[in-house]
Amino acid sequence: MTRLVLFDCDGTLVDSAAVIHACMERAFAEAGLARPDLAATKSVIGLTLNLAIARMLGRDVDPAVDALAERYKHHFHAMRGEAGFSEPLYPGIAGLVAGLAKRDDVLVGMVTGKSRRGVQAVFSTHGFGETFLVVRTAEDCPSKPHPAMVMECCAVAGVDPGSTFVVGDSIYDMQMAKSAGARAIGVGWGYHDAEALMGAGAECILRRPVDLMPLLA
Repeated sequence: MTRLVLFDCDGTLVDSAAVIHACMERAFAEAGLARPDLAATKSVIGLTLNLAIARMLGRDVDPAVDALAERYKHHFHAMRGEAGFSEPLYPGIAGLVAGLAKRDDVLVGMVTGKSRRGVQAVFSTHGFGETFLVVRTAEDCPSKPHPAMVMECCAVAGVDPGSTFVVGDSIYDMQMAKSAGARAIGVGWGYHDAEALMGAGAECILRRPVDLMPLLA
């Protein structure tokens, strides 16, 4: 039986919190707003950008929030050209992706609040883009926890949601998986703690990337 593994990106494959937070700080300061703290930024990573910013400000998405999101994108793109820019893979992720790529019974995809440009940059940096059969981003579907990202990936891959594993670090990933009828697998190295992930529907928490493999047996 073929299984589909759908990875979140930020906080699951790559550790991008420092970069995301720096861009939030720049965008907020530029708009005359108080700089957010790191915990506030981490709490919304995974949501589509304008919704994430609205949550941080405690308001609905509006033109001002959309304008902040555009400035965030500007700063993120600029930071990619700065010395020291880094979105490193978490330890063990490269080996996990390589191991999944060798399996005939597993298909791999990505469901992320990143932009397509951001995803392509991650693929280009880390060199495993060809492993991902299907990708859904913030530009393709409603924000997590809406199930559309998962449902569209399942349709493209030809795999039932019941045979699909959503692997992520946020409560939004777990809620999305459950809404789609997929298996929700939390990771213990990202931005939301294990208790929150279990409360959002995770069936288990991976301590190391390789711990996913026995679940696919």
